[in-house]
Amino acid sequence: AAHHDMTVKEIFDLRKLGHIEEAYEAAREIYARDKSPIASSAMFWTAVDILQSRVNQDRVEEAKKIFMALERLLDSVTDENGYMHATMENCRRLMERGEARTKQLEEGPIHMKMGVWGEELAVRYLLEKSYVILEHDWHSTHRDIDIIARQDDCLVFVEVKTRRNTTFTQPIQAVDYKKQRNLKLAINHYLNYRKWDGPIRFDVITVVGELGTPNPEIEHIEDIHLSVR
Repeated sequence: AAHHDMTVKEIFDLRKLGHIEEAYEAAREIYARDKSPIASSAMFWTAVDILQSRVNQDRVEEAKKIFMALERLLDSVTDENGYMHATMENCRRLMERGEARTKQLEEGPIHMKMGVWGEELAVRYLLEKSYVILEHDWHSTHRDIDIIARQDDCLVFVEVKTRRNTTFTQPIQAVDYKKQRNLKLAINHYLNYRKWDGPIRFDVITVVGELGTPNPEIEHIEDIHLSVR
């Protein structure tokens, strides 16, 4: 669709709805002919969304190219509160984690490979169900959240558990009291960080199968109770 008559406000509205690809293309069209601060800001924030999305999809090389373009853009915009520079640092760390994840999958011990493989399958599963992936492997100090996604107006926090089989325990049993407590802290941190006050949900996706098997058993357990508020 043509975006030539779209305003910057409409682009930011698209971002809020999770339509990041469309917002990015519209911002590129505006920025091609308008280098004003507001157009540059739209270009910056939509490109950040795409960079994060590419890392989540393990398209790290594409993310690097976007990062270099963002560095050039940053030289020409005013960043009075330093927020853009801080965001760039977050993007740099995100790319490093993405590269480490790829390396882990190639070289790491079997249990680490299993975890990475299970998370990739869970991301693919959610994308097929029309979820918007906001974060993959989001860290809050020493705690982490495997996947943060949007389903319509609901923010969904997803814990992924991967097992080769269910001989000894079910994957869901690994989400024990200590894990739940850490998840509560990480989720509260994210809610404060994003200033989110809309509906939220906590899900678990379990993946059972041998590493790389073409048809592992995937189960999605929705709306598990965690008193995070």
